[in-house]
Amino acid sequence: MSKKSLALAAVCTVFAASGLALLVPQRQVVKAGASDEPSYASNGDMQPPADYREWIYLSTGIDMSYSPNAMQMDHSVFDNVFVNPAAYRSFLATGTWPDKTVMVLEVRGAKSKGSINQRGHFQDTATMGIEVHVRDEKRFPGKWAFFEFDSMQKNGTLIPEKAPCYTCHAAHGAVDTTFVQFYPTLLPLAKEKNTLSASYLKEEGSRPTN
Repeated sequence: MSKKSLALAAVCTVFAASGLALLVPQRQVVKAGASDEPSYASNGDMQPPADYREWIYLSTGIDMSYSPNAMQMDHSVFDNVFVNPAAYRSFLATGTWPDKTVMVLEVRGAKSKGSINQRGHFQDTATMGIEVHVRDEKRFPGKWAFFEFDSMQKNGTLIPEKAPCYTCHAAHGAVDTTFVQFYPTLLPLAKEKNTLSASYLKEEGSRPTN
């Protein structure tokens, strides 16, 4: 398995990467417009979110895994999460995600040797994988869907509904099917708005306190 596949399988998140190898033909890319809403090619592929790194930054995890039996990797990875500004503003007001929410998970390798660094890790310049979690109520039966991108120069492929990321997010998402529990600036707001899911509250209630 490639480093990119291992990285996506390890982070399963905003989302829970499926780790599935999807064999798809080469596709012609039609670039997304300036809007931060989702857009799609005629064959159903998702067009690359325009300038997602100018969106709202939510959090970064390192070496996260949601399985106790997760495969050990010989390298560390960071996963950076961004959300489109319109959805973020709506969440601040309501504590929930509106239709046309687009969340981007960007995976980068961790480096330790460079410049004056003596300990710890910093992020590599190259991306190892990109995944999008999108809410589009009229387009997807379950309202939410996941797309995998090889790069931002190609359209993204829909991850099948039977992939583990869907059931994982549905069962453990703190707000709707999203892992707000890992977004430190939004979790307190969701608590205040009383929008945390019953499943998440049950998990937290059963967790031992130290």
